[in-house]
Amino acid sequence: MSLELLPWTEKYRPSKLSEIFGQKEIVSSLKLYVKEKNMPNLLFAGPPGIGKTTAMLALAHDLYGDNYQGSVLELNASDERGIDVVRGKIKDFARTVAIAEVPFKLIFLDESDSLTSDAQHALRRTMELYVNATRFILSANYSSKIIEPLQSRCCVFRFRPLEEKEVAEMIERVAKEEGLKVDEKAMHALMYVSDGDMRKAINSLQGAALHAKHITEEAVFKNASRAQPKEIKEMMELALKGKFIDARKLLHTLTITYGLSGEDVMLQMYREIDNLQISEQAKVALVDKIGEYNFRLVQGANETLQLEALLAQFLVVKQ
Repeated sequence: MSLELLPWTEKYRPSKLSEIFGQKEIVSSLKLYVKEKNMPNLLFAGPPGIGKTTAMLALAHDLYGDNYQGSVLELNASDERGIDVVRGKIKDFARTVAIAEVPFKLIFLDESDSLTSDAQHALRRTMELYVNATRFILSANYSSKIIEPLQSRCCVFRFRPLEEKEVAEMIERVAKEEGLKVDEKAMHALMYVSDGDMRKAINSLQGAALHAKHITEEAVFKNASRAQPKEIKEMMELALKGKFIDARKLLHTLTITYGLSGEDVMLQMYREIDNLQISEQAKVALVDKIGEYNFRLVQGANETLQLEALLAQFLVVKQ
């Protein structure tokens, strides 16, 4: 497929460890593995969009070069998560000998925390049997969902959310390549909606770029289906002042304009609590209330009723 037809998250995905933005400590360790042409089994853990898959692909490209295709097996465990995959595809690939200069092949299991318990136990034995010919890289959003015997067989790398300057560097690179002008407020908006997730930042930029080459704050928020922080803050302040009808009217405007779900609204309300001019005790009470009403939504309660009830609680908290 032509590069022009690829989504920007793939088009600008770093292909070498030296091109990766952020995760410097982890990248430094992976470079040493490439230099030594030897490595243990690895477990990459951390939230989505922070470079786990990119680090694995860059590591594999640096290790194998032109022999990448025959030396790497990449599986998404969320699609193929049963014991049959471990006994079939993985075992068949693991038992064959590497043909590259590197004396082992690589199996990458993305979203390994989706593997069933039986599949994880079967994988444990496979990792031991074929350790001379194959190395495994497991990727997981939640390392706690990986059984302890698998974790103990891996060197664990915990990826952290990316810093704003690291995301900004990548955004500037993409904008330059695509001939875009991103103003300062739009850059802050991209930082806000991405919250350390590089993939989300690039997707938001690409969506906003469909409408104009000049990227504005409004375009970013609208494309990302996020309300502007100042609008959420205004709604919360109206509720705290006892102006419930005005706060409810603004809530309805925001949900219709941006297409926000109930959980989206609550998440943005949670992020604005620190910016409110209220006591620490009141902030603690608001966090508690938002958590309670978010739980109600997860349990299937009506979104509109719960959001309005949450706004009504603000006046009680202030008193």
